[in-house]
Amino acid sequence: MMQEHFFDVDVWVFDLDNTLYPPRMRLFDQIEVRMTNWVMAKLGVARDHADHLRHHYWATYGTTLAGLMREHGIEPMDYLADVHDIDFSVLEPDAELADHLRALPGRRIVFTNGDAAYAQKVLQARGLTGLFDAVYGVEHAGFHPKPEAIAFETVFAADGLNPKRAAMFEDDPRNLAVPHQMGLRTVHIAPEAAPAPHIHHHADDLTAFLRRLTQS
Repeated sequence: MMQEHFFDVDVWVFDLDNTLYPPRMRLFDQIEVRMTNWVMAKLGVARDHADHLRHHYWATYGTTLAGLMREHGIEPMDYLADVHDIDFSVLEPDAELADHLRALPGRRIVFTNGDAAYAQKVLQARGLTGLFDAVYGVEHAGFHPKPEAIAFETVFAADGLNPKRAAMFEDDPRNLAVPHQMGLRTVHIAPEAAPAPHIHHHADDLTAFLRRLTQS
């Protein structure tokens, strides 16, 4: 049974975007538009080139922000404040998800490549405020993004979790490789599976997956 694979887990680590809310709510679409606009304004490039840079930095460095910091020395918090100045009303509260999160034994934490202030706004809009013992943003990882090993090592050390007694839920399969190496149980949350040795489970719906885990 799937529950047996998680019987000794006492820390549950959740990514934020497209994990604690479904992609159909299209919140990140707003962020992508603002990222492109920011790159256009700050680097003085046309929209097509800004879009290219955004994708290139994401593929090369893990996030657009990481590429901008490394190649252009931008100030991360100004960038994060700008790209996260969005409409959160597109997110719907999910009472069932909240119930299943609450039923998980042990501690629950969020670890996102966004910043913690943004994460708290997402949690509030989803009706998940107060359900997490800690919320870690990219600033808590020294602005090293997932999938870099140092990002996980920094946050997990600060949290004090035992990787062999933890599970991680992520929409980006790249971000599950290091947790798998560290000993975490890994769950890929996405509409389509991405079969890989470092992914233990796949689910197209987080709420449904947690329902299976928490049902008696």
